[in-house]
Amino acid sequence: MQRYINPSPEQWKVLTQRGSASYSSLEPLAKEVFNNVAQYGDQALTTYTQKFDNVKLENFSVVAEEIELAKSRVPKRLKLAIQKAKDNIHHFHTAQKTEEVKVEIQKGVNCWQKKLPIEKVGLYIPGGSAPLFSTILMLAVPAKVAGCSKVVLCSPPDCKGKLPDVILYTADLCGIDTIFKVGGMQAIAGMTLGTATIPKVDKLFGPGNQYVTVAKQLATQYQVSIDMPAGPSELMVVADATANAAFVASDLLSQAEHGPDSQVLLVATDRDMIKRVDAQLEAQISVLERKETALKALGNSKIIYFDKEADALAFTNLYGAEHLIVCLKNEDEFVNQIKHAGSVFIGNYTPESAGDYASGTNHTLPTNGYVRQYSGVNLDSFLKAITYQKITAQGLQDLGPVIEEMATAEGLQAHKNAVSLRLKMFDDE
Repeated sequence: MQRYINPSPEQWKVLTQRGSASYSSLEPLAKEVFNNVAQYGDQALTTYTQKFDNVKLENFSVVAEEIELAKSRVPKRLKLAIQKAKDNIHHFHTAQKTEEVKVEIQKGVNCWQKKLPIEKVGLYIPGGSAPLFSTILMLAVPAKVAGCSKVVLCSPPDCKGKLPDVILYTADLCGIDTIFKVGGMQAIAGMTLGTATIPKVDKLFGPGNQYVTVAKQLATQYQVSIDMPAGPSELMVVADATANAAFVASDLLSQAEHGPDSQVLLVATDRDMIKRVDAQLEAQISVLERKETALKALGNSKIIYFDKEADALAFTNLYGAEHLIVCLKNEDEFVNQIKHAGSVFIGNYTPESAGDYASGTNHTLPTNGYVRQYSGVNLDSFLKAITYQKITAQGLQDLGPVIEEMATAEGLQAHKNAVSLRLKMFDDE
């Protein structure tokens, strides 16, 4: 990991930069995929699945027999773990429900707001070397709590044209039965445009590689919204002498193993802590199955030392990490001043892995500094708010002149007339 000792504020901008993927170079491919799926539908999905996933499928749909067989093969202990995680996630997201807002603004002018579920949502679940079945929980559970009427799931098939048993088990546990063995750009195009097999959705959710990210961005040009901009995973740990070095190292490695482009940072206010973390990193990484991936990520990551905790706080807010772990003696004071973070983990006994899997919070979070504008996925991500208003005759007589005056000032005569005609009716009575 790269080292920096009391970097000056002028250096901070450079230190907060992430590795930039060249998305523009992938846009032509994404447009080609979308155009072909629009024109050829399922045939295009077959072609791209054979090209990118090296498997030819006659049918993309997962049938009930596949789900039942998969459920029988998932170990009982894993099933129980997934069920517990689902319960916790359901509990936390159910608590996010809000009551309808209704206000009488002034006498006879009533306004209210109601949240309704987005009807059709598409969930993209990455496959590859680490099928993220936990992401199904993070997306399907709030979708069901919100009341979305159609939940579509796409995930890339393996070389045998199958989805992992645990993916199918988790989807079934969450009540999803519309599952397709399609991945990559073609899956996003399928859910965006709709085909004879895959339904068109209103909003897309889920992480993915740079190809999926570009495809999701393109989907927004087809009246389909997305959860958030996403990039490589990030973790920042802020630690002082009270932090446990072994725990800190384990957290850094837990994110580093996601991928070679993951970025992890240790912001420390104690130099001895850095030495202890270094030793722990060396000891722990040696036994990881994904050692090479973690090593590449650490090579692009940073350890930054600050004498002053105030500087550590300022840098933390400037960076705006996807995941932020705080292990400090005065953790409350520090945490209360955090302005920009996706999800915050406080204290030595709160590993980032807890949020990734089972504590109840959502692990689908904004990266690349987008925590300044975006929230992580939550119940509201699956809802839309509609406002309503009803004005009585007396209410319009009181409010009407205000509207007339403002419409006149903006030069919108028809707007004024819509009020004036009604007010005139009262005068004629």
